[in-house]
Amino acid sequence: MAEFVAAAAVENVTNQAMTYASPYLRYFFRYGQIVQDFTNQRNALKLRKGTVKDCVGEAKRQIEIIYDEVEDWLRRAEKELEETQNLEDEIDRVGRRGSLKGIEFITSTDFRDFESSKSAFNQIMEAINAVNMIGLHGMPGVGKTTLAKEVGKHAREQKLFDKVVMFTMSQNPNIRTIQDKVAEMFGLNFRTNTEEGRAEELWSRLKVEKHILIIIDDLWDEFKLESIGIPFGDEHKGCKILLTTRQQQVCSKMRCQEEIQLGILSKDEAWVLFKDQAGLEDDCSILNEVAKEVAGECKGLPLAIVTVAKALKDRSLDEWRDANQRFKDSTHFYDEEVLGGVLEPLKLSYDYLKKDNNQMTVNHIQMCFLLCSLFPEDDEICTELLIMCGIGVGLFPNVYSIEDKRKKIVEALKKLQKSGFLLEADCAYMMRMHDVVRDFAHWLTSTGENRFMVKDKLKEWPDMVESFECYTAIALWNCSSNLKNFPDKVEFSKLKTLFLQGEQKADSLVVSSTFFEEMKALQVLYLRNLENFSSSLTNMRSLEILALISTGIDEISEELVKLSTLKYLRLSGVEATMKIPPKLVSRLISLQELHVKENDINLLELNSLSRLTALSLELSTNQFSQEDFVFPKLRRYHIVVDDCFSFWEELTIRRLTIQNFSSSLSAFNNLFCNVENLKWKKVSGRKNIVPSIGKKVLNELTSLELDSCDDMEFLIDITRDQGLTVAFSNLVELNIQSMVSLKGLCYDLSPSHHAIASLTRLKVVTIKSCPKLKTIFPPCVAQSMLCMEKLYISNCDGLEQVIGFAQEEEITKNDSRLYCCPKLRILKIKDCSSLKYVCANTSTQGLQSLESVKIRHSPQLMQIFKMEQNENGQDVVLPQRLVLSYVEIIWKTNMSALNEDCIVVGNHEKEFVHCETKIDVIFVGFRKWSELIL
Repeated sequence: MAEFVAAAAVENVTNQAMTYASPYLRYFFRYGQIVQDFTNQRNALKLRKGTVKDCVGEAKRQIEIIYDEVEDWLRRAEKELEETQNLEDEIDRVGRRGSLKGIEFITSTDFRDFESSKSAFNQIMEAINAVNMIGLHGMPGVGKTTLAKEVGKHAREQKLFDKVVMFTMSQNPNIRTIQDKVAEMFGLNFRTNTEEGRAEELWSRLKVEKHILIIIDDLWDEFKLESIGIPFGDEHKGCKILLTTRQQQVCSKMRCQEEIQLGILSKDEAWVLFKDQAGLEDDCSILNEVAKEVAGECKGLPLAIVTVAKALKDRSLDEWRDANQRFKDSTHFYDEEVLGGVLEPLKLSYDYLKKDNNQMTVNHIQMCFLLCSLFPEDDEICTELLIMCGIGVGLFPNVYSIEDKRKKIVEALKKLQKSGFLLEADCAYMMRMHDVVRDFAHWLTSTGENRFMVKDKLKEWPDMVESFECYTAIALWNCSSNLKNFPDKVEFSKLKTLFLQGEQKADSLVVSSTFFEEMKALQVLYLRNLENFSSSLTNMRSLEILALISTGIDEISEELVKLSTLKYLRLSGVEATMKIPPKLVSRLISLQELHVKENDINLLELNSLSRLTALSLELSTNQFSQEDFVFPKLRRYHIVVDDCFSFWEELTIRRLTIQNFSSSLSAFNNLFCNVENLKWKKVSGRKNIVPSIGKKVLNELTSLELDSCDDMEFLIDITRDQGLTVAFSNLVELNIQSMVSLKGLCYDLSPSHHAIASLTRLKVVTIKSCPKLKTIFPPCVAQSMLCMEKLYISNCDGLEQVIGFAQEEEITKNDSRLYCCPKLRILKIKDCSSLKYVCANTSTQGLQSLESVKIRHSPQLMQIFKMEQNENGQDVVLPQRLVLSYVEIIWKTNMSALNEDCIVVGNHEKEFVHCETKIDVIFVGFRKWSELIL
């Protein structure tokens, strides 16, 4: 039976080929169908041959005898496939199949070779060779689909794949439709009707092809490609997948091995595209000047540029000016003809925020998005202000503490960023919103329950057609001090959030004391750069968030105590220390977060705030007169003594700065237990850090800075307490300078104590001006530094060894090799007049990451890296394959020998190093400088 089927298949495909090659008219009128039928028959033979061949292979593995007829059939099938391949090549030469639905990229003409798209294109093409699944993500309208089509077109033209398929998933994908599109590309006619059966057929068909590129456009969520019938990964290593999505987290869910973000266009690129789409000439006409302004308002978003340019093409100068003004007034979304094409994808993305919220209440992440639109155009948005807003308007009502709400809001903001609605800013605690996206949010809040009003550089109070009562959030930024028609009183009965900020100038905005009286529903009040805040707070019984910044407050009112719902208070005066009445803070019993700059708070009052979890304070040393005061346990804080800090920095790291301090440090005991960033400057009376501040401390510390602490001799003193536990186990960065008494990091540290000072996560060390320091890292500490990347040392006149033993004679006695710092990249040493050894008895064969070595003005230097022998008995210093980007070793300045390109002692030039840049002087081994022959 099997022989009959096989023979019939060969005969059938041959007859089909002969029949279709003869009748001219049939060929002429039904060319497409003929080619399709021919291809189907040839593919069927190919599949059957593969099946028979698999059966033969299995039979051979079972040591069965294969019939001659079967072997003969396989030979004839192979011959027929070769002959019909020649015919298929001839068909390709004399004719071209029409473009099939789903491969639109073949004729894509929208792609522009701009820097952003070119960079992403190159990343994709490079990744295609290395990985199986690539994710391209970016905000709506940034050009992901166009770029994906160009990738497909390029792959097709360069014949990188046997087949290139592209289809769109959309928000609610139709599996059967997608299966039909893919099957059509592969000439597959389904024999089953169920989705599962069709998936199995498609799976088998795709596995026949060796190299396939499948482009999945507009993927909204995690999706099982097996349900369509797409094999990938270990199932088909020749199947590469490129997916596009608006949300970065979709790439993660799909386990993309490479994630590539497509950004917006530069100003010049945007103008080139806009001018092309609008059909504008290269001239200096008034129309072009207006058009440039309109193009600038699109903020580099390709979809907005193309949509607006096409809508305004061939319009009059007046119409261009009208559109430009609409942009400036943020009313362009009301003109469907101008920006209707942008509105639809943004609305889809906004609606999709309701889905997959990780248990977030449906509208809360959308509300976070809307709150982001309250800030001025092109401004970087402070995360802390967004958190204030979110807490105040009652996001996540089932989460009761501010600390937990803060986490939820930050999570929502990250989701918005991954969804393309928010953009990264230069600063870690800031973010940005694209202007088109911001205007879309304003369009959403122009009607409905959550109606917003946002104005910047206001010079005249807006003439409101409707009642003020419809607004739930109002943000008035940089208001003129001479604001016209500023009302004495307004009725905002539904208003929950108010931002009111005057210009930063000598004459601040003056607000009537009655202005806030009817804002009884207000939950968030932010005032900045006002002349004086003398308003009564009595009526604001719902107020939860209060921030008064640079607002000329002489004294904080007793009325604060009447705000029983107040959870968050942020205060910053203009110049002088803010006066806070005694026993006022202690009565703010609902307070969970307190952030105050210059102040005269009685610190003992903080202990009455049982709900307090976050604290930011600038304090003077005089405020620590009470010996029995101890800071409460806090989850977030930024406390500075006799110094200042950035007031709006997000409280993501627990920071403590103590300066000019000679009193007891017991007030900070609870903070030492979980501080992450610690700075001491001119702290006297401490010979060590551990154990003087306690034993179980500083293990959450990631950054330590010590400056001018004149009494300190060691960071850790083992002899003081044998019961010490591990210290500095999470330290990443260490900065020490101007420590005149410092003798070492650890005192009396033996190998048996090595776990106490284990610096396994330390990456960057900077040490300056420590004249009594002789050895920095003893062997047991150095061996723990597995992550050390950068080491900077300067002006340490007494320093003899960087890594080494306590006594010089131990160096020659101890033959054991120390293996340390495998990730060290940069080593810089300067002005260390007594330095003899960099790495005494330290094996350098593990220094595979070393990039740069720079040593200056160290005249006593005897050894940098010690000579060793490799497995072949050859002398080597550094790993032979190591390539240094920079090497500079200088004894002293004005040395005539420094004009030489390279000076190396002995015959070890090749073994020592390959250097990409000029080498001034290289010196190795135990020899002294006097032995150099210059």
